[in-house]
Amino acid sequence: MSEWRGISVFIEQDNGELERASLEILTRAGELGRKFNEEVLGILLGHEVGNLVRESSKYGADKLIAVDHPDLRHYNSDAYTEVMVYLINKYRPRYLLLPATRNSRDLAGRLAVRFRTCLSAHVIMVDIDEKDRKLVTAVPGFGGNIVATVVCTGGKPEMATVSPGTYEARPSDKEASVIMESIPEDLVRKRRIELVEKKTSPMPDLSRAEKVVVAGLGTGGDLELIKEFANLIGAAVGVTRPLADMGIMPRDYQIGTTGVSLRAKTVFVFGASGAPHFVYGIRDCGTIVAVNTDREAPIFENCDYCIVADLFDVLKALIKELRGGR
Repeated sequence: MSEWRGISVFIEQDNGELERASLEILTRAGELGRKFNEEVLGILLGHEVGNLVRESSKYGADKLIAVDHPDLRHYNSDAYTEVMVYLINKYRPRYLLLPATRNSRDLAGRLAVRFRTCLSAHVIMVDIDEKDRKLVTAVPGFGGNIVATVVCTGGKPEMATVSPGTYEARPSDKEASVIMESIPEDLVRKRRIELVEKKTSPMPDLSRAEKVVVAGLGTGGDLELIKEFANLIGAAVGVTRPLADMGIMPRDYQIGTTGVSLRAKTVFVFGASGAPHFVYGIRDCGTIVAVNTDREAPIFENCDYCIVADLFDVLKALIKELRGGR
């Protein structure tokens, strides 16, 4: 049996729409592939995937393996697991990276159990050890207050799910060669889950937003003015972990090591103390404006403009000014 070689990346899509975080991981995999002389394989499952193949082939993969089947148009746990197991056994990649999204986290857990291998979840760094070539990742813990270095010690492929926004998606100067893979028909027929109806609510890709307004615990969960201000300046809205824990907004809007990392040009932070796990999520942003009543708040050490004031007073003044004094 052939040796386990190469870095594979699961390229997530649903109904013809690429998950941007997959391209971020492909870019990082390309860097590692060049450094350690490992072939990079992109794996894309879906239906009518021509446009997706052309787009994802530009981000650092050497080869792009695509499976086109009507039953793969939407993510299905059973079908996707069976197809991925088939492809992993055929191509035998040593490393497998996936975006830390709802669907890919589900898939990663199933694959780790099938192959009895290690899986680092929701990582914020991916590397390969230069001595023994084991997968090395950084994993936040205890609400993001610590970051642990994790080394995969057994099993193949060595796996990790990578937090969206951890890396920047950058087109490569070469395109991947494309392999349209045929699969045994019975693989997709093994599914036990049937899609009856699909409803989606619009979720912003915070990792790509140019302007973001972040609400912290200091808002008390009252986001009316936050949302009004964000709407007036054309910004997305994010929250710190405590508000996500309270159910004020979904986890998709959480900023930090256990949420999304931002790359925005401008960020307004209202009522966040500046805990390390939150600050990590805004480290790559341009201009950061923070508002807090506590002049000793750690957030002020990690921003460009500090406003010591009641956040609601500041929001009301900003909204009034933006509305022309009304």
